[in-house]
Amino acid sequence: MSRQGKTRLTKWYSQSFTNKQKSKYLKEINAIVLTRSSRFCNFLEWNDYKIVYKRYASLFFITIVDKEENELSILEIIHHYVECLDKYFGNVCELDLIFNFHKAYFILDEMLISGHIMEPSKKLILKTIQSQEVYKEDNIVKSSQNQKK
Repeated sequence: MSRQGKTRLTKWYSQSFTNKQKSKYLKEINAIVLTRSSRFCNFLEWNDYKIVYKRYASLFFITIVDKEENELSILEIIHHYVECLDKYFGNVCELDLIFNFHKAYFILDEMLISGHIMEPSKKLILKTIQSQEVYKEDNIVKSSQNQKK
């Protein structure tokens, strides 16, 4: 989420929420996080969940987790994701997420499965993404060559 309250990426690992609930929750959570003082800690209880967030430059990375989850491990996952984005984009900014949202989702999907960290290696995550890009470029070249024939 940006400092202006614009949601840039969302990923839900629970199927129990309707689209209407998701929209309502996003508005509530954005309002809570944006109005919170920077002197407060980066997690708080909300309904039956915890909000865990971290601000990097003009972006807030926000997660909603079960009350039983360890807040510090969630902050570490957020930091790991931002480091991967930084390595890929070279100091990630809001525009990177706007114009390359599919790549930001791909990085997240390489890192997490069903909300649990599955790949802790930044090098392996980035290598997989680069391999995917090479594969995509090869397919584009092949399809353009086939169209010329």
